[in-house]
Amino acid sequence: MKKIIFIFFVLITAQCVVAQPEESAFDTGEWFKFRMSYSNWLKAGNATLTVKDAKYKGKDVYHVVGKGWTTGMIKWFFKVKDRYESFFDKKTILPYRFIRDIDEGGHTKNLEIEFDQENNKAFVNNLKYNTQKTLDTKPNIQDMVSTFYYLRNNLKTDALKIGDEVRLDMFFDEENYGFKLRYLGEETISTEFGKIESLKFRPYVMAGRVFKEEESLTLWVSKDKNKLPLRIKADLAVGSLRADLEAFKGLKHPFKIVVKN
Repeated sequence: MKKIIFIFFVLITAQCVVAQPEESAFDTGEWFKFRMSYSNWLKAGNATLTVKDAKYKGKDVYHVVGKGWTTGMIKWFFKVKDRYESFFDKKTILPYRFIRDIDEGGHTKNLEIEFDQENNKAFVNNLKYNTQKTLDTKPNIQDMVSTFYYLRNNLKTDALKIGDEVRLDMFFDEENYGFKLRYLGEETISTEFGKIESLKFRPYVMAGRVFKEEESLTLWVSKDKNKLPLRIKADLAVGSLRADLEAFKGLKHPFKIVVKN
């Protein structure tokens, strides 16, 4: 269960087709809570995402805090407590600072990354080992958290066609990470809030110890201006992991429900 929270934050970035936004999909005060379950019945944990206002070196930025933790039976034999933070530009949605502070069953990491978007550099400060590195990045690099808001804010739904793919460069820990996913079409799904029209995506991942195969992941996003992540499902090497949107507040746009519960 070591990868539960990590998988969630990777998957939450998975949205498609980038274009110049006509209107922002989110704003300060937005908050999501997700319930995660293992093999569709065992509660595995919770995760939250919160959007705040902040200043970074004199610039107006969004400060997003993502938290994840195990609950229930799993917590008794494998405790996870993760915190991710991103400070990104309000206009470009490009990150300036990223924090990853995790404790997964005693496996810990505490990284602070500063991005120089003009010179394509990342300054990685490993607080656990007291080491510093300067690494090259791809142009317009994103971090794990800012990627979600960048793609969500630039998702042009009327241009989507089944089979469309997108590639994105993301910097994670100490390396550039290539991300690709495919649009699968529309689907109305049952949720905590009722039946909701959604857009369905298939992220590609590396098959191996965690995932069964490259096409093991599926993501459902609300078909409205908010682009809410409604559900994430991952087929793992052993069992499956699912995350469902459980609560929210501070949405910028009306939330469309086909049939209420």
